[in-house]
Order: sequence, then C-alpha cells, then structure tokens
Amino acid sequence: MTRDIKEICKALHLAYIADCFEEVPYETKEQFLRDVLALEISSRQEAKRSKLIKKAKFRELKWLKDYEWSDHIHWPSTTTKEELCDLVFLERRQNVLLLGSPGTGKTHLATALGLKACEKGHEVRFFRVADLVAQLEEALKNGTLPRLKRQIEACELLILDELGYVPFQKQGSELLFHIIADCYERKSVIVTSNLEFGQWNRVFEDNRLTAALVDRLVHHTHIIAFTGESYRLRHALSSVKKISSN
Repeated sequence: MTRDIKEICKALHLAYIADCFEEVPYETKEQFLRDVLALEISSRQEAKRSKLIKKAKFRELKWLKDYEWSDHIHWPSTTTKEELCDLVFLERRQNVLLLGSPGTGKTHLATALGLKACEKGHEVRFFRVADLVAQLEEALKNGTLPRLKRQIEACELLILDELGYVPFQKQGSELLFHIIADCYERKSVIVTSNLEFGQWNRVFEDNRLTAALVDRLVHHTHIIAFTGESYRLRHALSSVKKISSN
C-alpha cells in the first residue's frame, strides 16, 4: 500500500506526503486531506528556503533575532529599522549602504537581511568584494565571464561585503563597476564598507570610475552609518576582564 502511495505521489510530483502522511492525525476526511496537503506545502517551502540559503553562499549564518542593535547606528531619513527588517528596500529595488569602522556589526546585519530575503523566497548572492573581483578576473581569463554574470543577474539581492579592505587594479575595478551598473534599478544591492565615499578612490584608483560607481549606488539608496567601538574588541576585552577577575 505504501509503495502504491509513493508511486501516486511521484506521479503527482508530491515529494513529501508519502513519507509523512502516517504522522498526520485523522479526525475527518476533510481535515486529514487539508493537513496532508498543508504539510506538502510547508515542506516545499522549507526545502526552497534551504536551497536559497545554500545558493547564496553566506560566509556565516547570522540572524536578525540575534542582532545587537546599537545607539551607534545612525538612521537616514529615508528608512527606519522596521522598514529595513521588513525588506521594504528590496520590494522597491533600492540599495542599502552600511558604512563604518570594522567590527561594528555591518556584515552581521547584511547577512541577516540576506537570510530574511531567502526566507521570503528571494534569490540572494553574497560576496566579499575581493573574492568577487578575483572570480570576475579569473572568469574573464577563462572565457566564462558571461556565465558568471548570468548567475549574478539571476539574483534579486546582491550583497557586497568589505568594500575598501583591498585595492583593485584597473581591470578588476572595471569588472566590478559593470556588475554594479547592471544592478542599477533592476535589483537591490547591500554594500558594507569601512570607508567614507571620499576615500573610495583608494580602492578603485580611478576618480572618474569611482564617481560613476558612487553615483549609481547612492541613487535610491539608504545610507546607514555605524560608529562606536568594535563589537569583537569589546567582547574580547570583556572576556579578558572575566578571566582576570577569576
């Protein structure tokens, strides 16, 4: 009987019912059918979320529920904490720039927003900027650049982490510029950086390209500034104090 049910489910492309239907309590025919189909839907949604999270290639999984909101986060007039967490910017194809010193929570917040987007069914890609530029240069060299660009174009949210830590040569700067330019008004981009805009020419070494890049990122963008000391440094010092007191 179970084998017949599995074959029927397979023919109907019901991937989860055959393995779980015996766990569903039976009260009435209508209730049982409703609950079994609801189980199929929820299982599909969970599988899709897991697939999207894996495809995004986050470095770590950081969730909004675990984020330590600080008074040192300065909000622009264009958005609020609630709107950011509700991904209103993604619906409107707007960008988010998280600017501030290392260790102030920018990457955690960017990752958490990306995970929230995956949970809502959006396709996301996460890159450290230096890694993305290296991949673009390698793809150009190997003749696979169009394929890599198509993979990036397929996402709805592109997260570029740690812009400003590594300077790029002319070729790498131009490749990154084209990726960001292709996103303009078509998808949302989240950028984390430890540099103010006036310092971005240190990374790209071309004032005209830097100006064009900033122009595309800043339009339709929420710029959130992070000040204060590093979370990592503060927690490390706290741990040292605990050890010393013991």
